[in-house]
Amino acid sequence: MRKVFVIGIGAGDPDHLTVQAIKAMNLVDVFFVLDKGAAKDELVQLRRQICAEHIVGDDYRFVEAPDPARDRTPDDYRGAVLDWHELRASLYGQMIRDELGEDGCGAFLVWGDPSLYDSTLRILDMVATSGAVAFECTVVPGITSVQALAAGHAMVLNRIGEPIHITTGRRLRAGLPDGVENAVVMLDAECSFESVAEGDAGDAWDIYWGAYLGTADETLIAGPVREVQGEIERVRGEMRERKGWIMDTYLLRRER
Repeated sequence: MRKVFVIGIGAGDPDHLTVQAIKAMNLVDVFFVLDKGAAKDELVQLRRQICAEHIVGDDYRFVEAPDPARDRTPDDYRGAVLDWHELRASLYGQMIRDELGEDGCGAFLVWGDPSLYDSTLRILDMVATSGAVAFECTVVPGITSVQALAAGHAMVLNRIGEPIHITTGRRLRAGLPDGVENAVVMLDAECSFESVAEGDAGDAWDIYWGAYLGTADETLIAGPVREVQGEIERVRGEMRERKGWIMDTYLLRRER
């Protein structure tokens, strides 16, 4: 039976890996990677760096395949994502079947943790259901960008007795649910924190923002949204222009 690990590798720092993750990586014959183009080649190189630092010997290889194209501005968001996942599932099944021996061990290295805003497990479920190839899946948890953000700002995500709401930039633009005091926002390509700064409810919010968390380019900015939103937008734009990609996460906290 083929074995496939889905390993959380943290937000970018090779030291984010757990001992469990390192042990699993040292069992792997083939690491599967989706190529997202030249602009994000650095993300592939970071995976290679993490493997070189933590794997004993070089008895493993990388198999790369181009990531299927995706409509980023669809009218039907859910439908577009499901279509994209089906394309990925076909590709994953082909890679596992063709590149991994019947008793081989493969792995997908997932940024952060596989359970939080990552599609790898969902897609592998589709592969298993399709019957394209049989494999056993094992998940190894990792440090999320949310944890790295809190560590970078040396803060606790919630105040005493308060819950935490985790959402996306797209959902934030539609408005936060009533009663939310602390909102962690991920996958925000449009600086959606502007929506709380421009709100007419009279509420004030603080923001704790971080980009490229866990890497040498980690950048942190914090303060009242109304005061620092311009700085975040400027810094974010400059860094994205320089690197060709950006990953950022932030916490919004209602001021008392």
